[in-house]
Amino acid sequence: MNPLLPVSICVAFAVTFYMTMKWIPMAKRNGLVGKDINKPSHPEVANMGGLTVMAGIITGLLFYVGINTFVLNQSLFLPATFAMMCTILIITFVGIIDDILGWKVGLSQLQKPLLTIPAALPMMVINAGVSSVSLPLIGDVNLGILYPLLLVPIGIVGASNGFNMLAGYNGLEAGMGIIILAAIGIVAYSTGSSYVALMAMIAVAALLAFLIFNWYPAKVFPGNGFTYMVGAIIACMAVLANMEKLALVAFVPYYLDFLLKARSRMKAEEFGKVQPDGSLKKPYEKYYGLTHLLIDVISRLKGKAFERDIVVFCYAIEAVCVVLGMFFYL
Repeated sequence: MNPLLPVSICVAFAVTFYMTMKWIPMAKRNGLVGKDINKPSHPEVANMGGLTVMAGIITGLLFYVGINTFVLNQSLFLPATFAMMCTILIITFVGIIDDILGWKVGLSQLQKPLLTIPAALPMMVINAGVSSVSLPLIGDVNLGILYPLLLVPIGIVGASNGFNMLAGYNGLEAGMGIIILAAIGIVAYSTGSSYVALMAMIAVAALLAFLIFNWYPAKVFPGNGFTYMVGAIIACMAVLANMEKLALVAFVPYYLDFLLKARSRMKAEEFGKVQPDGSLKKPYEKYYGLTHLLIDVISRLKGKAFERDIVVFCYAIEAVCVVLGMFFYL
């Protein structure tokens, strides 16, 4: 790998850090804020921080493209890179619409997957990925044109909407994205997909810069533009590096969260019931989200559950999942 290419990682971090720092006061001045429900005073926090992360990732990827074009004189993998950038832009736009409509209004549970389908088109038209997949008890099966026309959109729509579900806690979305994308980057590099590894690290760098401002107590919220985008990036990279198994295992916490939410017909909220000392209690008698289960578990173990405890616990669960997923490849 040319030593200039990793500079794109630094570019992504620097752009995201600078733009997030500037975005926070700008968002507050223009009323683009949300209430931090997991705090006793419910402070208003700048929202739609996903815009700055998108800017950092796109800038880092364009820097990567520029180095390949003008320094290395090669165009290998550039169609895949541009296709992923198009997917990022489309999916973030859908998330912004959801953010603008507001938390209580927003897009319906039917509109969300329907509006995210167009984001899969760039990856579909370049026939991204490998159509041969390994199925349990069956072995390798070549799906042919069904892979780009069916599995790719299902993966991108499912990952973007799934990643959007387990959210609402300071640092949760950014940290979970970092863990999953870092695992994809490590496996991609070890299996020879160095360009996917570099793109994954570009995304990780942008998320790390954002996490500085999003960690407890958050100065900025990611918004739906962020969660849709990160989920779509994970799906795109899994397709490009033929790492669908890793992505499927990495999303185990999201499957569990979906199943728990389904019990309330997707009406229950992820937030905890905040106490005067800042601790959280289970908001419902039953579990309607993974965080509700974790609140109960941590409360039994420590006496009280705080927001940071829940987020770190989610990190630990996700780390175990990605390590298990990595065994398929390493």
